[in-house]
Amino acid sequence: MSNTKAPALDPHAQELLEQYRSLLPIYSEIDRVIPEKLKEFFAEAGIIVAAVEHRIKAEDSLAGKLRLKGGKYHDIFDITDLVGIRVITFYIDDVDKVASVLERLFEIDWENSIDKRKAHEIDSFGYLSLHYICRIPESAYSDPEHPEVNKIRFEVQMRTVLQHAWANMNHDTGYKSGVEIPKVYLRNMSRLAGMLELVDDEFSRIRHELSDYRRQVQNLVASGNLAEVALDGDSFRSYLTIHPFRALNRRIAAINQAEIQEVDLSNFLTVFKAMRFQTLGDIDSLIKNYSEAAYQIACFQIGLTDLDIISSSLAPQNLCTAFILKNGGGRAGLKLMLDALNGPSDANEFMADFLVDQSKDLPFMNQ
Repeated sequence: MSNTKAPALDPHAQELLEQYRSLLPIYSEIDRVIPEKLKEFFAEAGIIVAAVEHRIKAEDSLAGKLRLKGGKYHDIFDITDLVGIRVITFYIDDVDKVASVLERLFEIDWENSIDKRKAHEIDSFGYLSLHYICRIPESAYSDPEHPEVNKIRFEVQMRTVLQHAWANMNHDTGYKSGVEIPKVYLRNMSRLAGMLELVDDEFSRIRHELSDYRRQVQNLVASGNLAEVALDGDSFRSYLTIHPFRALNRRIAAINQAEIQEVDLSNFLTVFKAMRFQTLGDIDSLIKNYSEAAYQIACFQIGLTDLDIISSSLAPQNLCTAFILKNGGGRAGLKLMLDALNGPSDANEFMADFLVDQSKDLPFMNQ
């Protein structure tokens, strides 16, 4: 084992290291404040990120840097990466959204910032980060006891999850370290980089297409063209925003002058799928054709009670009950519906029997 010691720092580098030590409490404050501020602003902007990492450069790492190029720094404030933040996003286009947040929150040192995404080398995928050199303006945060907090610059790197994973893998394997690696491995690494870059692009493309699809669904729902909208999770959520069951719920509530307690109706999607509905138009037809039957069931259920609060799920449940009974689904069909809505239990079998018994003499069953 070698006992070779690192060469001593020259007087200027030693002075910079002493400045670093004296400012460590300020670096720690920035390292604490910046991630908190970023997370707050991301939440306000509706940006979901995978992680916000942060670190203060270790003293031995700084000493190594100063041995190599300490002469280029006039004072410790010229070193811009003593505090480092890394924002890791899920999608490529979110990098620019994160950058927009930084531009509103901090002062950006454009001269020393760099967009490595403009690199075109075949092996550059994991290094395509956007790097901003930032400073905290007093309007965003200040500390009268430590005015240096508004003088110190720090680095923020922005990259995607896949870029981050690739860069870490390269670091672990020694790729990009200057060590000679057999060409077959370099070729395979470059192939993998291309694949990951395509995956990154595809994730963003799919998200854009889904956003476009959701806008189209919302427009079709708003215009009433429900027969043209396939029944799925996105379309059903959009459909619920127009409150399709509200009129029937209000009619049912009027039986006892009851209040309506709003609940989440998204679990009815499973029921409608089981009933082989394919479009929102099928649900719309259900409402038009079975509202009277659903109302008759409700009258039997609550007409002789003093119930003064009903759930907003009562209307769609009674619609499904009427549909199942009228179309021969019987107890088994009702049990499946109740299991989907409430989770499987023996109580659902009892309730299915009860619904069959109470509905058999209602007018809609004899029409």
